[in-house]
Amino acid sequence: MNKQDRNFDDISNKFAQNIYGTTKGKIREAIVWQELEKILAIYPPNKPITILDAGGGQGQIACRLAKLGHQVTLCDISEQMLERAKQKALTENLTINCLCCSIQQLDSLINQQFDLVICHAVLEWVAEPIELITSLKKHLKPDGHLSLMFYNYHALLFKTVTLGNFGYTQAGLAKRKKKTLSPDYPRIPNDVYQWLIQANFTILQKTGIRIFHDYLTNKSKADTHFEQLLELEQKYCQTEPYLHLARYILVTAKIK
Repeated sequence: MNKQDRNFDDISNKFAQNIYGTTKGKIREAIVWQELEKILAIYPPNKPITILDAGGGQGQIACRLAKLGHQVTLCDISEQMLERAKQKALTENLTINCLCCSIQQLDSLINQQFDLVICHAVLEWVAEPIELITSLKKHLKPDGHLSLMFYNYHALLFKTVTLGNFGYTQAGLAKRKKKTLSPDYPRIPNDVYQWLIQANFTILQKTGIRIFHDYLTNKSKADTHFEQLLELEQKYCQTEPYLHLARYILVTAKIK
């Protein structure tokens, strides 16, 4: 773990309020789950697979996967986030192996490879992204799948300009406040694709998450017309040019 990497202990409550349960959180969960189900469908039905949720935070995805009977390991550097995950698993009577460590430190705690490695919304918080991808690969079986989601620089730039925040744009989108939910290192998609290819991954699918939601001029429509919005998000999430204007991009990959 690099000392510049983000730990959410200080704003775990804010994270819970601002992400989960909101329309943007519901769209993110729906699209992510849609793609995870495609991966799960590759494996024999009714046979549990091993899954690593790296940087899995409060355990929403980990618990949902464990509920299906899969063997899930969740790691996160935030003790507070991990405690929330443990409580959620306990409440739902689920068994999840929780490890408090950075992804880069996993080697010191476990010597295991997984059928599926999930790493969502972490890449934009770490100072050394290639090191992170290398760590993820170490814990992936040769025939396993990687689900990697990252915050899209292009979407941030586009949204910033449409809001008229020209000073922020001229400052290179540098954050003004440290303790916010705006990522430290928004990623340029082609950079991420190249890092994966250089690490000997084959990219199987690219999916945009929140391709329309964040650009609504009337924010109330996200609530009043949620089903119609979600349907459009699902319809166009893998179609250009919308895909690369999404707030997040989800990549499904496997080792060559």
